[in-house]
Amino acid sequence: MLNKLKKIAKDLLAIRSIRRVYENTNRAFLETFGSSRILSHFFFLVSFITFNREQAATLQGRRDYYRNKKRDRLTRVELRRNVHRIEKGLIMRPRRDIFARDYVGETIEFYAAAASQCKRSPGTSEIAEMDWAHNVLEEYFRVSATGKDKVVDEARRTFESIDYVPSTTGNVPRAKQLTSNVSYDELVDLANQRRSVRFFDDKPVPRDLVDKALMVARQAPTACNRLPYEFRVFDDPAMVKKVSNIPFGTAGYADNIQTVIVVVGKLESYFSPRDRHAIYVDASLASMSFMFGLETLGLSSSVINWPDFEPLERKMQKTLGLSGSDRVIMLIAVGYAHPDGLVPFSQKKELDTFRSYNNLAR
Repeated sequence: MLNKLKKIAKDLLAIRSIRRVYENTNRAFLETFGSSRILSHFFFLVSFITFNREQAATLQGRRDYYRNKKRDRLTRVELRRNVHRIEKGLIMRPRRDIFARDYVGETIEFYAAAASQCKRSPGTSEIAEMDWAHNVLEEYFRVSATGKDKVVDEARRTFESIDYVPSTTGNVPRAKQLTSNVSYDELVDLANQRRSVRFFDDKPVPRDLVDKALMVARQAPTACNRLPYEFRVFDDPAMVKKVSNIPFGTAGYADNIQTVIVVVGKLESYFSPRDRHAIYVDASLASMSFMFGLETLGLSSSVINWPDFEPLERKMQKTLGLSGSDRVIMLIAVGYAHPDGLVPFSQKKELDTFRSYNNLAR
């Protein structure tokens, strides 16, 4: 039904006179209601459904953030955030004798809860995360002056009383290591090689290669080291077909996709609505790194756009069993490029078109 309505709309808009009426009507509305924030508010009082899913997801994410703090979990976003904040304090130049006093007590509470879970239910926590938290906190108390601040001293005593022995040490801030010999020209070649491929060989994608590319993805920048996303990978042919046919943008090539990945943002990672867009930033950075990783392994990919369109959102939520605070960021088709398949040339903008220096408002 949805595809039929879409086809009818496209056919109607292909008629010049109808398209002109549609565009002129749109322009009239937008010129009026887009002229001020107050009028925009009135517009969306009527058209509230436009952003309703994101609004609901943001509230549910905040709710789930606080609910999760009382649950056992594989990874603890609140601990990750605060430990990373302490790392940033450790690298400051000059570094203060006392810092993080406004949240170090809270961080120790988070760490204590995680350590308790490790002891009570072995194998249910990410050990690497716990070891990192322990190492950073140990370094923090090592460099923090003793006897100068009651809050820090109390946090130190609590930390030292917690029963957790890390399996690794040394995961603390350090000088940047220059370990790569990839040249600029080689990187440009890789960027030019990566094209959006939509037609793939009928050949399964090895899972170990997907995982290798994801190891690159996880090194992408992410606000406060939260990594607020999941890569949901589908390589079962029936599931691939089902998921790939949900977006509008796969018409004509969905049935030849070998592996499809749904990148999901986790709004439960945030306690404040101010951070609601971070899932899109962080997940996109990771996705780009992932696709570069695929290229080095002989695999190709294509980003499948995911518009905020309620019927499709509802269908994807039901198909994947997503929670109300999960937001689909994009889909990525993965496979071996078909030797006879073509890719668009896609001329990019010139550098001077999208780059400027020192351009402040006057």
